Amino acid sequence: MEITGLLLLVVVAQSFAMPLSSPEETDKWLLAEKYLRKFYHLQAGLQGTSTHRSSDAMQAKIREMQSFFNLQVTGSLDANTLELMSMARCGVPDVGEYNHFPRHLKWQNTNVTFRIVNYTPDLKKADVDRAIRNAFNIWADVTPLTFKKLHEGKADIMIAFGTKEHGDFNPFDGPDGLLAHAYPPGRDIGGDTHFDEDEHWSKDSDAYNLFLVATHEFGHALGLSHSSDPGALMYPVYSYSEGYPLSEDDITGIQALYGQCPNPNHRKVKPKPDAPNKCDPMLSFDAVTELRGETIIFKDRFYWRLHPQFAEPEQTLIKSTWPSLPNKVDAAYEYPEKDMVFIFSGIRMWALNGYNLVEGYPKYIHKLGLPKTVRTVDAAVYIPDTGKTLLFSEEQFWSYDEKTNTMDSGFPRSIEMDFPGMADEVDAALYKHGYLHFFHEHTQFEYSYSARKVIQIVRTNSFLNC
Repeated sequence: MEITGLLLLVVVAQSFAMPLSSPEETDKWLLAEKYLRKFYHLQAGLQGTSTHRSSDAMQAKIREMQSFFNLQVTGSLDANTLELMSMARCGVPDVGEYNHFPRHLKWQNTNVTFRIVNYTPDLKKADVDRAIRNAFNIWADVTPLTFKKLHEGKADIMIAFGTKEHGDFNPFDGPDGLLAHAYPPGRDIGGDTHFDEDEHWSKDSDAYNLFLVATHEFGHALGLSHSSDPGALMYPVYSYSEGYPLSEDDITGIQALYGQCPNPNHRKVKPKPDAPNKCDPMLSFDAVTELRGETIIFKDRFYWRLHPQFAEPEQTLIKSTWPSLPNKVDAAYEYPEKDMVFIFSGIRMWALNGYNLVEGYPKYIHKLGLPKTVRTVDAAVYIPDTGKTLLFSEEQFWSYDEKTNTMDSGFPRSIEMDFPGMADEVDAALYKHGYLHFFHEHTQFEYSYSARKVIQIVRTNSFLNC
């Protein structure tokens, strides 16, 4: 998997559909042209010229890339598109020529051999062996495939670490660039998998995780192309996650090539859930918060980012942005006076300053003054007009004074009694322009805080422009 520099910070919204002249803007167009040539087969020639930038071919490739990543399809080089082009990713093209649907490239023998030609100095030899073996085992668990390690000679899948031009006329590009690549099943170079030694490899989240990258690359070496599902291991953009790496989409793809594992005694796997669909009419939210003018909506292992200047929300894995946060967020709220966002999961809470974890966290939620009987916060929302944060758990809520860092007396109180017309439980909450937005299952209640009444009831996903 080749991966292009991980970008976690928000990019300022701009659109570059017309010819640009400043050095910074020219660099962005050159980045886009290079990206589209490598991953979307944009033909070389005219690069760097105004004609090329505004050409039908360039715009068509931008639209193709935007469609693959479920971005707003504009054909213009907007900020969301530029940001995704800058993210760490696999170097196999997204419109690869070996997608198994038209050509069915696969190994004809279910006993596939592999050989590790050399090792990275970043890890102990035993750690590399374990990462590679575990990566192959992931695919063996869901197919009839077995993998045999060779110590000499030519194997089906030759595994090597190299830098820059490393012998296959498909060079790497130095640190924090393309991480790895693999070739589809076949003779000679077919199946071979190369890792960029200029990157730093790890067995955890401290650097690029060799096990996760290898598992993705071996998917290519077995015949899979990229998935457009952000929850799939075969999604082109790198992200660190813990637990079992394959999603339903990955398993469906590999079993379309090789079939299911025939051994009934083989260990059962539990795939990761697919990425949630923002326009699913039954969609519910886990948590919602503001973050420096943007709206962040958490659902399962993902979050959507809504920017005021963008029509379409951007979906990202939580671990891609905040590796130290849990995969499941129960509640979240922003306290803008301190430029902090608080994240709740189970009995613990985290504090973020922008995109950075605040030192000293996580802490237990009971430090806020909640009783020990409360095991989770379902929703949280800060009310700027009062300086209070409301914390919801099951059918009750508490009021927390941000100025004194104490819980107000007289709580908990009943949600149903204090917020008439609403459901008696809350999944997520947000305060915006004088109105509270309460989310419960697939329903959103717009509540007037001053009039103390529900003024509108709509579907939850209408918040995502559905």
